[in-house]
Amino acid sequence: MSRKVGSIRPLKGIVLSALLLALVASLPAPAFAQTTISPPQVARELSEAFAATAKAAMPAVVSIKIEKIVTARPGMGDSNDTGGPEDFLRRFFGGALPQQRSQRYLEQGQGSGFIISRDGYILTNNHVVGNVDRMTVTLQDGRTFTNAKVIGTDPATEVALIKIEGDNFPLLPLGDSQRLEVGDMVMAIGNPFGLTGTVTVGVISAVRRTGIGIAAYENFIQTDAAINPGNSGGPLVDLNGRAIGINTAIVSESGGYMGIGFAIPINMARTIADQLRQTGKVVRGYMGFYGQDVTPQIAQSLGLPQPRGVIIAQVERTSPAAEAGLRPGDVVLEMNGNPIENYDAFRNAIAALRPGTEVQLLVWRDGKSFEQAVTLGERPAESARAGQPPQAPAPRTPPETRQTLGLDVQNVSRSLAQRFGYQPGEGVIVTAVTPEGPASNAGIRPGDLIVSVNRQPVPSVDRFAAVVRAVRKSGQALLLLRRGEASQFVVVRFSGQGQENG
Repeated sequence: MSRKVGSIRPLKGIVLSALLLALVASLPAPAFAQTTISPPQVARELSEAFAATAKAAMPAVVSIKIEKIVTARPGMGDSNDTGGPEDFLRRFFGGALPQQRSQRYLEQGQGSGFIISRDGYILTNNHVVGNVDRMTVTLQDGRTFTNAKVIGTDPATEVALIKIEGDNFPLLPLGDSQRLEVGDMVMAIGNPFGLTGTVTVGVISAVRRTGIGIAAYENFIQTDAAINPGNSGGPLVDLNGRAIGINTAIVSESGGYMGIGFAIPINMARTIADQLRQTGKVVRGYMGFYGQDVTPQIAQSLGLPQPRGVIIAQVERTSPAAEAGLRPGDVVLEMNGNPIENYDAFRNAIAALRPGTEVQLLVWRDGKSFEQAVTLGERPAESARAGQPPQAPAPRTPPETRQTLGLDVQNVSRSLAQRFGYQPGEGVIVTAVTPEGPASNAGIRPGDLIVSVNRQPVPSVDRFAAVVRAVRKSGQALLLLRRGEASQFVVVRFSGQGQENG
């Protein structure tokens, strides 16, 4: 397959020099008054540092070409287009198409990786080498290996470990991603668009990025060093010539570079690679609760002096958290003496620990804090419940409750419990939500299970209505919701008569 490449102009050196001179010129005058180093000399030394770093790192960066055989039934047009060939054939054959022979297609792709040991272990991305039929690894010196094998992959972090046979390979030393700071200069090395041995330079734009939606466990380094298709799996290198990340993804509306790229921190990748090398799989620590960040509204509802930590929304049965006595509504403020920044960071920290590790938590409950030890278990396989919201029966919610919250609920019957994975008496299920009402504004939707109101269990519609009636004058309530296997707290501000603004 050929690829059209636009005109290439030799501007890289000119642009880099201009940027360096601008950087030097922007430095405070006293910095040069105290030394005899001239601005051009500083620029030359920085340029020489980049060149030396690239020269040292590039031999350990590899190109990875993958092939996969895909079996598919040949299409005869878009089945959504009325009047097309497929519609014609359906009419001709009375609604059934004749048996068509499946065809096999060869899918090809390319990525990058880097050697981390003399005996040929290579770090790369899961999406580069996961589920492929053939893999070819090419070194910078031209050596090609068609016998590369996958040691293990971890889709949850997008890390993969492969190996080529041999010894005395060039390797790339690993740095410490924990010490990175925004503004640090870095270099991305890889094979974008098949252009082997490409080097781009930038800075660390942000650290500890989460919520990107790339992997289950995210703690990304963000950089403006140009990353393009084919860079995936290659190293992000600091000026000491050490890998501090694995280039993984970009934010782009065009499919190409737009100034925002993400790399997996090397400390996380190293931990994953060690497990893959030893056992071929990854084992993670497990506490067994679903949580969320503490918002100012939630903190106010719980009497917490300031919004911090993670509030527990759901505790899994027979989990380490359950055995330790943790319960919904508890706020975990610290772990092993370290403040908890947010739920994603806490979840990553737990996952990085081995099963059997004991951690010490500082927990807030009922206006007081206390310490609680929890011994971690092994994280079970991820699973998810699927289901559609139930058909709403005749409303059973008292009119004043419906007006206050803008929703209808019903008791959890045995059939609903079986359908959604809930338990009868565990809460009330939402059957309808008034558009633009209080519940709708809080993100509640049909099919959600309301477990508690202001931390009071609501096992039935009658109990739910009574609790809502009792707290109505406060103007808001803290609801604990379940949606499938996930739980979260939401604050609903009331409407209708009886509301008092605090």
